Amino acid sequence: METTWDKIKKWIKEFINIENHIDTVDAADKIKNSIWFRGPNVWILAFSIVIASVGLNVNSTAVIIGAMLVSPLMGPIVGLGLALGINDTQLLKDAAKNLLIMVAISLAASFLFFLISPLNLVNPTELEARTTPTIYDVMIALFGGLAGILESCRKEKGTVLSGVAIATALMPPLCTAGFGLANGSWHFFGGAMFLFLINTIFITLATYFMVRYLHFARVTDVDKKTANRKRNIITLVMLAVIVPSIWSAVTLIQDNNFNIKVRNFMENNKFIAGSYVYDYHIDNDKGHMVEIMLAGDTLTQDQEKEITNLAMTYGLKADNITITTREIGFQSNRETERIIKGIYQMTDNEMERRDKEIAELKETLYQLKSSDIPYEQLSKELRYHHPEIKSITIGKGAMVNDSITKDNQVLVMLKANDPISDDDQKRISEWFKIRLNNENVIVISER
Repeated sequence: METTWDKIKKWIKEFINIENHIDTVDAADKIKNSIWFRGPNVWILAFSIVIASVGLNVNSTAVIIGAMLVSPLMGPIVGLGLALGINDTQLLKDAAKNLLIMVAISLAASFLFFLISPLNLVNPTELEARTTPTIYDVMIALFGGLAGILESCRKEKGTVLSGVAIATALMPPLCTAGFGLANGSWHFFGGAMFLFLINTIFITLATYFMVRYLHFARVTDVDKKTANRKRNIITLVMLAVIVPSIWSAVTLIQDNNFNIKVRNFMENNKFIAGSYVYDYHIDNDKGHMVEIMLAGDTLTQDQEKEITNLAMTYGLKADNITITTREIGFQSNRETERIIKGIYQMTDNEMERRDKEIAELKETLYQLKSSDIPYEQLSKELRYHHPEIKSITIGKGAMVNDSITKDNQVLVMLKANDPISDDDQKRISEWFKIRLNNENVIVISER
């Protein structure tokens, strides 16, 4: 006999089953046809890159998203994953060649745009964000790749734009790399291309694993020698993809954890050893180092040790920290301006955090005040209508009855010269409920 648990498992299996909704043959054909950059695809890619570059240049997220909607970026990278999954070396070569073409077109379009663009933002936050990979970028690429290949395999046409998730991971880094080339900045070019490489690897991996899971038809060779050679090539490429992906994922997680520890330490320590923290700089390329910049008198060894011990309570190590102390009066105008700007920025951040806390406390206080009982006013009003009442006792708290607890309970005890009738007591109870906007009111009359 089928149990309830068996029925639940059966329902869950049917609910998440995808085998009846996919067509791997049609999907493989579509992916193979989408890897080529010819004719309209070349121009669409160039135009979408320019649109994304405009969005990055003006710090507009909406424009960047709009560019992703028309971008044909997913073809070659999904083609790489498919080729690895079905052991097709020819498709692997074609996909790799078209990927290089795609990168060249994207870099050329973004380079030309930023070369002629008259706008040069002082704080290009959208561009800066694409120079330092994080674990979230890996997650976007991985799940974007999974969504992309699943959408390609669907029998029915859905509303999911599978290329958008992949374009999210690929377009901004390519545009930022073009910005780096146009401005001669290795920081922007190198960081953005590293992010693009990581995203490409994880999209390829996601596609590869899904192709294997969905059992796409593999390419078979009659010639055993050819089959062995192809298998060796695929194995080498897979190792070249998997090893860097594992290394980059572990590195990004470590960097992210270190950044969180530093941020927590800096947010909770504005004044250290009598000096003001006006800035800090994290360098993950040299073994997780943070430079803490202080404005004030030169620190003694004991004071530096005090700072180090304090940082260790946040999970940092002494070897991770370098301390730079600057005296404002002896610095150049530019350095002085930087220090003062850092102090103002840190102060603004602290004030913003405290303003938020004050707002939350005010809201809590308002709620508490709104739940207060106006004892004196209630007593006057009730005695006006019932002069026979001699005293009123009002208590507020919780009523516990066995395992049931009622919060916000109000107990009213009345003493009168003459006995209060049951009807009057009931009317008084209803009056209290309306007056206090609380249904949990109990009125007791002492006789």
